[in-house]
Amino acid sequence: MTHILVVEDTEDNRRILRDLLTHAGFTLTEAGDGERGVALALSEKPDLILMDMQLPIVDGYDAARRIKADPAMAKTPIVAVTSYALSGDEEKARAAGCDAYVAKPFSPRQLLATVKELLARETPAGPAKGIDRG
Repeated sequence: MTHILVVEDTEDNRRILRDLLTHAGFTLTEAGDGERGVALALSEKPDLILMDMQLPIVDGYDAARRIKADPAMAKTPIVAVTSYALSGDEEKARAAGCDAYVAKPFSPRQLLATVKELLARETPAGPAKGIDRG
């Protein structure tokens, strides 16, 4: 089962993401700050990370940089999910190592499409997971 790490400091936002993603069949681990998010990413090696940028202790930009600096995590997709929506914020998130950017409030359909697209890109060459080619 595909495992997603949600790094978000607002409980209501974590609940929304938890409900959406578990309903879509994903398993989750959650962190309420950037420091814990980095620790969980490096120890649990999730398939994808949803990262708020405005986090306590370590912000999402620094957390993304730290995660991507680990060779085992360099190709793990990180989605910036943030209320930052000013000009240049998406570029700043991508420069920190984020692979996609979703502004809050987000469309659940858009977020799921982004997650599925990034996970499909990260699937190794060959048969897709769960498809029997024999």
